[in-house]
Amino acid sequence: MKVVPSPIPDVFLIEPQVFGDSRGFFFESYNQRSFSEKIGVEVNFVQDNHSRSSKNVLRGLHYQIEQAQGKLVRVVSGEIFDVAVDIRKSSPTFGQWVGYLLNAENKKQLWVPAGFAHGFLVVSEVAEVLYKATDYYAPQHERSILWNDRDLAIAWPLDSEPILSAKDIAGQPFKDAEVYP
Repeated sequence: MKVVPSPIPDVFLIEPQVFGDSRGFFFESYNQRSFSEKIGVEVNFVQDNHSRSSKNVLRGLHYQIEQAQGKLVRVVSGEIFDVAVDIRKSSPTFGQWVGYLLNAENKKQLWVPAGFAHGFLVVSEVAEVLYKATDYYAPQHERSILWNDRDLAIAWPLDSEPILSAKDIAGQPFKDAEVYP
C-alpha cells in the first residue's frame, strides 16, 4: 500500500496495491502490520460499520467527545467526498479540514484519527461506505458540527441541497462545539 500524507499531519490517504486481470481484481484492504509501520501508529480496530446512502446525502460532521474513534474509511460502491476536520484545540491545524474523493474504482481509503470530526457527501447515485473504528459507538458521547459552518468553509461539491438527518441539521457551530484539548 502507498500512504500519501495530507496537508494535516496524522490524516493519510491510502492507495492499496490492486492486482487485476480479465477475471477481476484483488487487493488487501487492511493489513495491521503494514498499516502500523506506514502510518506510524498502533491501532486496534474494534468495530466495522457499513452504510448505504443516496446521492446528496451528507452525513456529518460527527465525532465522539469521549471514546474518540479513529476511522479507516473506504467505498465499495459509488463515490463520496470524504472530509476530516481537526478539532484538537492544541493542534497547529485546529479548525482545518481535508477532503478527498473516495470511490469503488480508485479503492482509496482515508485514515481519520481520533481527534477529528468526520463527514461525507454522496456524489454518485448511491454509495456504500465501509469504515473500521478504533472504539465502540457511544451515542451519549456523540457530537455533530454543522456541515456548512462558515468558520470551517468546507468546499462540499454540492449540485443541490444536501439531504440531512435531524441530528445533522441540529449540529453545533464550530465555535460552540465541544472539542478535544
